[in-house]
Amino acid sequence: MCKGMKKNRTFAAFSEFSDILGDILNKATIFFMRYSYYVLLLATLLVSCIKSEPENKECDILEAWVEGENLDQYFSQKTDMRIENIPSSSNLITFTVRNRSALPAMAVYFKLTPGATVTPANGSIHDFSQEPVTYTVTSEDGNWKRTYQVDFREGVQPTNSYDFDDYELSANNKYYVWFYKDDNGTKNYIWASGNEGYMIAKPSVPAEDYPTVPDDNGVDGKCIRLTTRSTGNWGKTFKKPIAAGNFYLGAFDVSYALTNTLMCTQMGIPYTQEPVKITGYYKYTPGPVFTDKNFNEIPDRIDLPSLYSVLYYNHDEAGGEIMLHGDDVLSSPYIIRKAEVLSTPATDQWTKFEMTFQGSTPIDAKLLADRGYNLALVFSSSKTGDTFEGAVGSTLYIDNVEITFKSGETTELTQ
Repeated sequence: MCKGMKKNRTFAAFSEFSDILGDILNKATIFFMRYSYYVLLLATLLVSCIKSEPENKECDILEAWVEGENLDQYFSQKTDMRIENIPSSSNLITFTVRNRSALPAMAVYFKLTPGATVTPANGSIHDFSQEPVTYTVTSEDGNWKRTYQVDFREGVQPTNSYDFDDYELSANNKYYVWFYKDDNGTKNYIWASGNEGYMIAKPSVPAEDYPTVPDDNGVDGKCIRLTTRSTGNWGKTFKKPIAAGNFYLGAFDVSYALTNTLMCTQMGIPYTQEPVKITGYYKYTPGPVFTDKNFNEIPDRIDLPSLYSVLYYNHDEAGGEIMLHGDDVLSSPYIIRKAEVLSTPATDQWTKFEMTFQGSTPIDAKLLADRGYNLALVFSSSKTGDTFEGAVGSTLYIDNVEITFKSGETTELTQ
């Protein structure tokens, strides 16, 4: 009896549910028939909006690499076959090889900004053994073009002397970049700064007001002037209230500017000689008010500059590439030599500095010849600028820097 009652109740409930479902479907059908014109119009408008989204105007090469059977024999390291995080300020992409004249014809592949195309075709085969190949990248909307030169060069020991006389405006004419010319007159952009990051905070300021700029009052000729600048409202919002003027051997990757600022600085380039000491000249004036990352004044604290250098392994035990950044350039376990100027009193006169490399780890001669070590050389107008602490207005001048190598040999390449 109970089972029969349960069955009847279940049937009744199911019947009631079916009636409700049918009523809903009937009303939906009536609604669609009555308002179908408006439903279709809305759908058409949505599709139209999607189709009319502006096409990308960017026309940059983000990464470049070569691949192919046995091609690694032409490179000192397999990681030399790929170049990532190509600076937006550079129109030159350079692969470093053992012997350029021995290169076979090969294909270079590119990662481009979304929607962009490249001519000659991505992955097309060319002869790079004598001269660079020019590529033109066209934006998705077809209105913007940018020309790149892709070159393959033998590893050249950078000059041991730097007077910083050679510089130019970046590709976007916003800030200054520095280079040195090798024996062939080719520009080598081995120096970097945080100028590209500062452009995000202060996009409308003239190049002369960036943290890292040239100055006419060098020891003899030009010099570098590094100034700690305020980042304005942008800096207060992101708790990055200052930008120290910095200058270093390496590259700058702006893609980390909003997420992990210290990763922007790629510090170090391959050297094939063991450094012993670094000398040069400096002037320094600290800014009047030292502040923390919240822009709160810290009374009685005086800003200091930073001048240091490290030599480190640029590959780990498994062959993976090692690049030091602002967060580990003085602490990485891959560092084998370190030099630092410990005393930098304020002075308005050119004063000689000297730093000697310390460290007892033996240098592997073959690894050194194969570009297995990177040398980082760093200058900053605020020693704790990496944590956004310092004094706005602190100014460091640097000129006539010279690196002495263990061999005693010097390769004079005048800037």
